[in-house]
Amino acid sequence: MTTFLKTLLMNSRKTSAFLPSNFNLSTRWFCAKRLRSEESKIDQNDLAAVITQNEELDKLYKTIEFECRSNDRAVLRSYTQFATMAANELGIQVGKCWSPRKAHHERYTLLRSIHVHKRCRVQYEVRTWFRFIHFHKLTGSTAETFLEYVQRNLPEGVALKVTKVSYLNLNYFILTLMINVLKILAGTFRKYS
Repeated sequence: MTTFLKTLLMNSRKTSAFLPSNFNLSTRWFCAKRLRSEESKIDQNDLAAVITQNEELDKLYKTIEFECRSNDRAVLRSYTQFATMAANELGIQVGKCWSPRKAHHERYTLLRSIHVHKRCRVQYEVRTWFRFIHFHKLTGSTAETFLEYVQRNLPEGVALKVTKVSYLNLNYFILTLMINVLKILAGTFRKYS
């Protein structure tokens, strides 16, 4: 019986390191805890190290901005409503959702005739409507899932530009450098005061 538990425990150690990061941590811990009660040779710190060893830190985004462009105003309004409803269902914080009052006009003047007749001209106009949506405080996995869902349901004639603003960690090297610079500045300030 003890050999069976040892093999089961060894297999659970191997599989717990390769479980996906969104797998519930408490479930994995409970499983290993139950096995530990059977086999008392396992150290709690070793088990926690095995579980958290292969988990990567998720990226944090301050804001994600959608810039939607379309030639049809109604389609654009419908798509932004879809994107905000999807964000609300996923629990994503929706910020500003706005559009400029006027469309961007591009006018092209061309000759109607094939050759020389410059008096006969035709003017073509392309109107592009814009819509901007801001989403706040997203994790990397949530952002990837949300962006994939929203981009797959992008209707025809709508262009989407995504801008991400992420939080970055301040490295230890930069922090120590800043502390040293502040110490030097404080020392020079004391000399001259």
